[in-house]
Amino acid sequence: MARREAVLFAEVQALRRWRTIVLLAFPPAALLFIALRQIVWHKPWGHPPTSNGGLIFLTVLLLAVYFRLITVKLVTELRARELTAGMRGLWKGRTIPLEQIRSAEAVTYDATADFGGYGIRSGRRGAAYIARGNQAVELVLASGHKILIGSQRAAELARKINEQRKAVQP
Repeated sequence: MARREAVLFAEVQALRRWRTIVLLAFPPAALLFIALRQIVWHKPWGHPPTSNGGLIFLTVLLLAVYFRLITVKLVTELRARELTAGMRGLWKGRTIPLEQIRSAEAVTYDATADFGGYGIRSGRRGAAYIARGNQAVELVLASGHKILIGSQRAAELARKINEQRKAVQP
């Protein structure tokens, strides 16, 4: 089994914003209320009424999805030859070999205006992995594509990426 290189920079950012947590809680809370109303207070829901088993299944499923969504984190790791960024808890991260990075620069962005919100996005500035704040590292790849990686320590990350790029170039 191949050994992984040491992590030179690591940052974990939670997507937790109280507004998001509250808004995402409405659907499972409503379904929980409907289930309690039918099962505990014997007031059927729907015509014909939904089965108790179906309501319990949907409620548990929606609660599981809710807790999965509120625990998603943006994880950024820089190793000697690659940079990885991804939303842990949703899908696999993206690994970018340092040889493919033409430049890395700390920038300021507006998540809503530039990308339409937080998460894994695509917008006029390219692809983005953002969890919070307005600081990021903008990567320009050899292909010309741009990737924005949100960071609360953007200047440090950009500096370390550029140092490692110089170290791996022939």
